[in-house]
Amino acid sequence: MEDSRNLIDEYKGLENEQVFDALEKKRTPLEIAIENVEHDFNIGSIVRTANSFNVAKVHIIGKKKYNRRGAMCTDKYLKIEHHPNIEDFLKTQKNRELIAIENNISRAKPLSKKQFKSETTLIFGSENNGITDELLGAAHDVRFIESFGSTRSVNVGVAAGIAMYEYARQVIL
Repeated sequence: MEDSRNLIDEYKGLENEQVFDALEKKRTPLEIAIENVEHDFNIGSIVRTANSFNVAKVHIIGKKKYNRRGAMCTDKYLKIEHHPNIEDFLKTQKNRELIAIENNISRAKPLSKKQFKSETTLIFGSENNGITDELLGAAHDVRFIESFGSTRSVNVGVAAGIAMYEYARQVIL
């Protein structure tokens, strides 16, 4: 029977646990945090992208439930940790640089000018309201993705992909 999962050939035919274990041996040090205040449908997309970059862990802060359809079962191959609140999340982030990706804040600087450290956690908020002030206050740095058209921002799922790629380009590649 053909394996119809969205996997590269190296992992076809393996059980989910075997895929997880193989990826675990070569995870990147990058972690992703998603503040789930509104049950945002973009979380599944961000989880799928996090799998593509083989991040060390995805943190979901706030509501535990999210739309897993967008993740396309990639959440089976990742460490996903739920935190009921920001304080609980921050306890796990010792010695990590917290970078918020947010476009609507005065302290935000261009993502293209950022020099990433290996031990980084990228933080994303909801599509409508962004990252809460409390979590922004805990971030060491805030970056925005430059836009060249008429809209001031890209979808949060797209922003996550761009930010993860920029990290990978600097630290992994």
